[in-house]
Amino acid sequence: MTYIIAYDLGTGGIKASLFDIDGKSLSSSFFPCRTYYPEENFREQKPEDWWKSVVNSTRDLINKTEIDIKNIKAIAVSGHSLGAVPIGYSGELLSEYVPIWSDSRATEEANKFFKIISEKEWYEKTGNGFPPSLYAVFKIMWYKEHCRELFEKTCKFIGTKDYINYKMTGILATDYSYASGSGVFDLKKWEYDEELIKASGILKDKFPDLYESTHILGTIKEKVANELGLPKTIKVACGGVDNSCMALGAGCIDEGMSYTSLGTSAWVAVTSSQPVIDIDKRPYVFAHCIKGMYASATAIFSAGNSYRWIRDNVCKDIVQVEKNGGVDSYEKMNELAKTSPIGSKKLIFNPSLAGGSSIDESQNIRGAYIGLTLGHTQADLIRAGLEGITLGLQNALEVLEAYVKLDNNMLIVGGGSKSPFWRQLFADIYNKNILYTKNGQQTGSLGAAAIAFVGCGLWKDFSLLKEINTDLSIIKPQEENVTKYKKINKVFKKVAKMQSEIGEILANL
Repeated sequence: MTYIIAYDLGTGGIKASLFDIDGKSLSSSFFPCRTYYPEENFREQKPEDWWKSVVNSTRDLINKTEIDIKNIKAIAVSGHSLGAVPIGYSGELLSEYVPIWSDSRATEEANKFFKIISEKEWYEKTGNGFPPSLYAVFKIMWYKEHCRELFEKTCKFIGTKDYINYKMTGILATDYSYASGSGVFDLKKWEYDEELIKASGILKDKFPDLYESTHILGTIKEKVANELGLPKTIKVACGGVDNSCMALGAGCIDEGMSYTSLGTSAWVAVTSSQPVIDIDKRPYVFAHCIKGMYASATAIFSAGNSYRWIRDNVCKDIVQVEKNGGVDSYEKMNELAKTSPIGSKKLIFNPSLAGGSSIDESQNIRGAYIGLTLGHTQADLIRAGLEGITLGLQNALEVLEAYVKLDNNMLIVGGGSKSPFWRQLFADIYNKNILYTKNGQQTGSLGAAAIAFVGCGLWKDFSLLKEINTDLSIIKPQEENVTKYKKINKVFKKVAKMQSEIGEILANL
């Protein structure tokens, strides 16, 4: 039997997964990583914590599966985006703490950059639709301004998963998908843009060399092999950024294929041969792990975390029952939501509890229940929450549908996808067939595994991913419900507009 180990490096930690040659996940092991908040707008992690989690998860995975490690042929990493890890000329890590994707300290650096290059021109070239200060180039500019000595000692600034690759192979490099979040990557040309690099004041040499995701960087170093408990013959593929690995793992490898990721935050992503660029709604685009393709996405920042807020603040009685050994609180909430009618008795929930994304009129938008009466019940508040999150994602989907012809199927992945009731809401609100597969919780890992399989020649291409994503269930829209939700969505959009206006007023109090 032949195996691959895939690592999914998320903000919360690292999951190591073992896959067989058919792309089946045999076992996984997760070890957490801590995020630090030393100052306002700072979000930092320790790269060495990532590495410790790699070591611990690998050893735990091998112990659990008891496989012959000689049959593990390759590894690949999917990593959270927009990282800037400084590596010195002697190969040393130069900072114990590094900014992660959500770190927004570099606002002044971004503003300085946009005095040279217009933000519109920058976005249209890069597809970088998150708030600009999050992107790697501005974090590197921040290092140059505030940590000059460290900056001068830095040979390369690399990404999160690239640090894991570097520890394993000693090679400083990245792939196209991760580089597309650097802030200086030309999406159409698939290379760093000289003009953008010049405007940043950073030498091109500070950015890592570019390879395809499937490129084999080398084999793991002997010392590392001993540390991980693996043979030194294992090959290391370049890997990819988490968004693109998820698209790959979801089987979205052809034009118009899409998925919805339903986790703490949530997004809708489409695979296409052209990046989706919209100067108003700002979809964020990454180069796909398949060269020549793109993963374009729109998002809402509060999905699972909005539902968790409802659980913790509206459903304390249900949480207490769970703590006493009763039914899972989310399952009970879903059951209660079923008892409320479509539209939750004319109650609208705006899920912007963490502020607005690029599809909103204001980043200062705040969440709200609109239409509350004395007649509303706990069940209505729960259902309105689920409907509001789903309507928010429907409006995110509409941005992409204006540019790419999507097929009629939508794969749902992530923690929220486990609920059949919520999947029916998606079918009715999206007016699409909602697919749920056995790999719904493993898309990032499966994408990384596929990269390793293709990279070392065990698979000829990624086509097997379509077969692997065999549907466990398909939920179809109900025509009567679709009609009702179209009317409700008009009200939802008006509420979002009003909440954006109110949010601006509140921000200036």
